[in-house]
Amino acid sequence: MSEVIQIILLVFLVACALAVSLTKNLFVAVIVFMGYSSIMAVIWLFLESPDLAITEAAVGAGVDSILFFLTLKKVHYLKGTREG
Repeated sequence: MSEVIQIILLVFLVACALAVSLTKNLFVAVIVFMGYSSIMAVIWLFLESPDLAITEAAVGAGVDSILFFLTLKKVHYLKGTREG
């Protein structure tokens, strides 16, 4: 049963990687990247590496996402208008 869950997680991981690469909307790309980091944290847990899982969850899904959202706000992408 564990192997089936791991295969499903790997499929979702590849799907998230492709979605981040192919999407045109930056906001959607950040959301999908958060999902990618969360899935990667679970995979690290399955590989019995909890220290990497905690780091991936904190940095990948947490800090990186906040920095990406702040960057999108700074370039006025989240408002939908750009000041020039």
